[in-house]
Amino acid sequence: MIAELAAFNAGFNVLKQFVANGRDLSDAMGAIGQMVSAKEDLKNRADKKKKSVLSVLGGKTENDFEEFMALEKINEIEKELTSMMKLYGRPGLHEDWIRYQVEARKKRREEEQERKRKKAKNMEYFGIFIAVSMCVSGFILLMVWVKWLAG
Repeated sequence: MIAELAAFNAGFNVLKQFVANGRDLSDAMGAIGQMVSAKEDLKNRADKKKKSVLSVLGGKTENDFEEFMALEKINEIEKELTSMMKLYGRPGLHEDWIRYQVEARKKRREEEQERKRKKAKNMEYFGIFIAVSMCVSGFILLMVWVKWLAG
């Protein structure tokens, strides 16, 4: 949680420096991308904790407030970023920013789904390998047993 918040703040500080130096916000897309990634990572981490078996069984909520405060801090910074984009950015930059966020989220979801598909395919191959190995081992043991009975 701290790492994600630090990454978000670092990206925002770079962005503020761009504005202070009179540069266009569109030049700072790397920093903006870092901010989006950090926010998504923090949200995903919080969601995983909520869905965790240990959290559900143990009723662990000690980090909930910290995560909430981190997300609140990010929301405040995003409001400031929106204001900066509307005041100092080129016309339409804020709308482009929103579109960029939507596309980035879609891309991350697609990548996550692809990763899950690959994992499922690998597990299928592993199951086939285990089944074939057991069949071959069983056949070899059967041959050894038949040879032992005959001999």
